[in-house]
Amino acid sequence: MRINSVNMTISAVRRSQYPTDGKPEYLLVGRSNVGKSSFINTLINRKNYARTSATPGKTQTINFYLVNDAYYLVDAPGYGFAMISKKKQKKFGLMMEDYIQNRPNLKQVFMLVDFRHKPSNDDLMMYNYLKHYRIPVTIVGTKSDKVGITLHQKQRNIILSDLDLVVGDDFVMFSNVTKQGKKEIYEKIERTM
Repeated sequence: MRINSVNMTISAVRRSQYPTDGKPEYLLVGRSNVGKSSFINTLINRKNYARTSATPGKTQTINFYLVNDAYYLVDAPGYGFAMISKKKQKKFGLMMEDYIQNRPNLKQVFMLVDFRHKPSNDDLMMYNYLKHYRIPVTIVGTKSDKVGITLHQKQRNIILSDLDLVVGDDFVMFSNVTKQGKKEIYEKIERTM
């Protein structure tokens, strides 16, 4: 997929602020610090378009990136970060519930998990939540370049076993360093647009 244009068009906190053009949307979810900004930057071939932060929990809005004037990459606030107040966590949770349950043009969720570790309880809860609403999910194992090649299959098996993927969902190993997985993500978007 050739990336000709990218515009961060909207930062939303409520449904009335979402795009109204009906274009397909691909939601990115994951724990704070899992690498969502790096994932976006790698996909759109830009270095610092989506800002990476040393402070987890920085994204506090749903950000809509319009790609090639054809579809949106939708960056959600990271979950599972304890330093955010309970009140804010609840607000984020309600915002995400509303988006996931009521967004007809949501085509796919890319759920990012850190390939170096077992999925967290928050990851398991998010996956089960998405399955409750029958939303197609691709699990993206980020930072795969930080795991020795001989351990890839073992780590992959741990993640797949813990999440217990339903038929139709899939898994992609991803690295913003080596660009592993980038082509598979593009193909998934092209097939579902």
